[in-house]
Amino acid sequence: MSSGQVQDDSLSFDYLNLLFSGQAFSDVTFSVEGRLVHAHRCILAARCLFFRKFFCSPADQGGAGDPHGRNHVGLGSPRSGGGGSGSTAVIPVNSVSYEVFMLLLQFLYSGRVSLVPPKHEPRPNCGDRGCWHTHCSSAVDLALDTLAAARSFGVEQLALLTQKELTSMVQKTSIEDVMKVLIASRKQEMHQLWATCSHLVAKSGLPPEVLAKHLPLDVVAKIEEIRLKSFARHSLMPHHHHHHHVDLSVAAAAELKDHHIQRMRRALDSSDVELVKLMVMGEGLNLDEALALHYAVQNCTREVVKALLELGAADVNFPAGPAGKTPLHLAAEMVSADMVAVLLDHHADPNVRTLDGVTPLDVLRTLTSDFLFKGAVRGLTHIEPNKLRLCLELVQSAAMVISREEGNAQQAAAAMFPPPVTSMSEDHNSSTTSSSGGGGGGVGNLGNLNMNIDSRLVYLNLGAGAPAGQMGEDDGGGRQRSSHGNPPMYHHHSHEF
Repeated sequence: MSSGQVQDDSLSFDYLNLLFSGQAFSDVTFSVEGRLVHAHRCILAARCLFFRKFFCSPADQGGAGDPHGRNHVGLGSPRSGGGGSGSTAVIPVNSVSYEVFMLLLQFLYSGRVSLVPPKHEPRPNCGDRGCWHTHCSSAVDLALDTLAAARSFGVEQLALLTQKELTSMVQKTSIEDVMKVLIASRKQEMHQLWATCSHLVAKSGLPPEVLAKHLPLDVVAKIEEIRLKSFARHSLMPHHHHHHHVDLSVAAAAELKDHHIQRMRRALDSSDVELVKLMVMGEGLNLDEALALHYAVQNCTREVVKALLELGAADVNFPAGPAGKTPLHLAAEMVSADMVAVLLDHHADPNVRTLDGVTPLDVLRTLTSDFLFKGAVRGLTHIEPNKLRLCLELVQSAAMVISREEGNAQQAAAAMFPPPVTSMSEDHNSSTTSSSGGGGGGVGNLGNLNMNIDSRLVYLNLGAGAPAGQMGEDDGGGRQRSSHGNPPMYHHHSHEF
């Protein structure tokens, strides 16, 4: 770093200290959203033509007679009280927020400013507590407000800096925020920003009827014009470059798909399921291919998973990854009773198998066995016995309901299609074989079904020897029951086949 750069940094730092030091040496005071801001006329007049004209206007130390900018930007007439060392006049500012006005002054004092809000700070329009606010809706709104203020006060350098920041933001933000920036760039006549946003909207794939709900009709017409020009360019490509352009098209499609998935995940992180719905309807996003439900189970709340399932666009039993795990497999591995319950409520199959033949019930049995006999579960630093027991009971109950329904269906089929009439001797032989356990009739199958259910219950009694209150109590009949009874969610598990 050169000595000139060091001096420049030091000068900026000193001026910012002067701004933040409060009333020290200040000679003008602004009132913004009920908060006083102490500043210095000479700095503001030297850096901003609007403030120079405002302070030099005929009115007494406040520019009350200025016929131009004050009404345009919302500066009111000075009133007495709370001024600095050289003035007691307080100038109300009505057009911008306190945060935006301070960003404007910081730029005027130092020549630089950060338009990104402090990370992890709770912000309006951003429900993610861990958000870094680099391209969320809250960050976009702050940048747009700063752009409007810079244009109103005539600080063109700040307007250009904000345009550059917004151009970077729209590459990563949601399509709704892109359309918001598109409208603002048109109003503020920021041509570079308009070009970037219009092409992004054109590439989004949203049909005109969806765009018309968010954009003026003349803007929708321009978007359609951009799409037609892009289609015409691709149609007129030379034939000998066909394979090269096909490769580029495949790469562009893959990049666009990845971009849609990243936007979808950011929307889920912000609990914005409505935006995901818009992407499904307008952009043709496939929630199964994007593994939306798997991502939501692992990273979002129960409410987000429920809302995603209620869209009706995701397969609750979709297998993913090399192992072919369903969302219920993941919820079982996480020992998340909330996720297990909401997935079962929406017909998740407890008997679905991975490529290795493992069911969600098998996952919970293994976790139960490890917890009881080893005292720990691999991959989980802390596990609550009650949650593990509840997950096990939920999945076991759903599996038994399915088995019972399958048995009832077999009995109904046997009653509807009885076996053909045979001779007395054949019927006697068949009855003898069935009673001895050899045949495959309906009664024999039902007996095998009951044996399978009993064997499952015996297998789940691994916790029978555990201390009372951890994994349940024995009811005296060889079956384990929860110390709290059956969970109230059991009656919700209605499965359709």
